[in-house]
Amino acid sequence: MARVVVDVMLKPEILDPQGQAVQRALPRLGFDGISDVRQGKRFELEVDGPVDEAALARIHDLAESFLANTVIEDFTVKVEEAAEVAEAAK
Repeated sequence: MARVVVDVMLKPEILDPQGQAVQRALPRLGFDGISDVRQGKRFELEVDGPVDEAALARIHDLAESFLANTVIEDFTVKVEEAAEVAEAAK
């Protein structure tokens, strides 16, 4: 079993009101030195079997058609190494 991560973020030119709200609150909470915050979504997909080019292509299609609104969001697809998956399970 392998884990594939899809990260979805608003495109840079799209206003991010949630990120702005967090950024404005940080100094009040004692966290100085943060100049910008962008909020996104992370999807962790547990894949049965090997993650080959065909599986990655299907996941890319899934992300493009279902997980992200590609008009206003960009996404990346990456395979997490087995060691990272095992560490996250602890």
